[in-house]
Amino acid sequence: MEYIPQIIFALLLIAGVGYFTSNIRKMIRNIKLGREVDRSDNKKERWAQMARIALGQSKMVRRPIAGFLHVVVYLGFVIINIEVLEIIIDGLFGTHRIFAPFLGGVYDFLIGTFEILALLVLVTVVVFWIRRNAMNIKRFTMGELKGWPKNDANYILYFEVVLMSLFLIMNATDFILQTRGVEGYAHAGEIFGSFPVSQFVAVFFENMADTTLIVIERAAWWIHIVGILIFLNYLYWSKHLHIMLAFPNVYFAKLTPKGQFTNMEAVTAEVKLMMDPDADPFAAPDPAAMDEDPASLGASDIFDLDQVQLLNAYTCTECGRCTSECPANITGKKLSPRAIMMKTRDRLEEVGSVINKEGEWKDDGKKLLNDHITTEELWACTTCNACVEACPIGIDPLSIIMDMRRYLVLENSAAPTDLNNALTNIENNGAPWPYNQMDRLNWADEL
Repeated sequence: MEYIPQIIFALLLIAGVGYFTSNIRKMIRNIKLGREVDRSDNKKERWAQMARIALGQSKMVRRPIAGFLHVVVYLGFVIINIEVLEIIIDGLFGTHRIFAPFLGGVYDFLIGTFEILALLVLVTVVVFWIRRNAMNIKRFTMGELKGWPKNDANYILYFEVVLMSLFLIMNATDFILQTRGVEGYAHAGEIFGSFPVSQFVAVFFENMADTTLIVIERAAWWIHIVGILIFLNYLYWSKHLHIMLAFPNVYFAKLTPKGQFTNMEAVTAEVKLMMDPDADPFAAPDPAAMDEDPASLGASDIFDLDQVQLLNAYTCTECGRCTSECPANITGKKLSPRAIMMKTRDRLEEVGSVINKEGEWKDDGKKLLNDHITTEELWACTTCNACVEACPIGIDPLSIIMDMRRYLVLENSAAPTDLNNALTNIENNGAPWPYNQMDRLNWADEL
């Protein structure tokens, strides 16, 4: 009977971690539906960028108020969850604060730090809730944040409040039980841990009987760890998946100048063939090449995007900094870079659900283009890179927009009329204007 709590804890832990692992494997499978892209270059620079942006939060603090608040929650989340390791060991072996005898004063310092951070997180979460729900900040009230995205952001805040409150209640009751020397909590008169915040919370429990305190402490302990496992598995459906994906996303981000676009291999190969004086234009095509499906010029669906772009979609925090900086959106155009990433993720999940159901991909008659992202959104983009610069974790909405534009132009000849005219003139006259090269200087004769 004495081992039943440990057995239940082990089963919950295995189930929680197992379900999370299953969902992460599905996410990785979905990302691998995209084209492979080589980002193995400049490893030293990539590690430095990840340390500076993902770990150091260097781009978050460009907006000081929101940045500072985010850093508090970020540090609180990372540091406080160090204690989860001790909770897991205590849960599996039925021990109580197992690290305390080994760490001594350091343990007291850590617990005290955890408590101060928990209080700061609670205050910050309240401020975040007010910003999202009461201050009418435009980027938090836009169309793409209606319904689930808005609720998701609030659910996370509620989760944080519950988890931090349980942490402080657990410590407050534990502090009283240690002080009273109750069996299972007594350590030869020594108090394990420092409780700068929960000692004030303990005032509400100090008149309770030992048995009542044990029930409250155990309930807070169990709900806290179960809540963490629930939160862990909730991440897959939440924008807070960026907690884990921000690091690889920043690592694999482009290192080239932001205004530099990539060349398409298929087009590059054609141009090189045309420029090769030794190439035989009348040579028979390679039979092996004829058997291959021709590469899509641009992107109409998630299969045409590369794996880093799909990683971007899963990593998007929906913070809206990209959209708030977008000149097209500011001037009333339909384009929202944040919506581009959210719609790409929606399509990824749509494709993934078909694979989950059928065991393999079967065409569902939908595409990312038109069914999720409209041509109006794509052509509203000014390609200024403001969205890329604004993103705090290296997401690149512009690359998706440009790949989908390429598809419209090269596969469908569906560019806007003015652009089609300019492209035709470049092809025929070597310039965007509808004048023969021989007539370009005729204007000078009129001077």
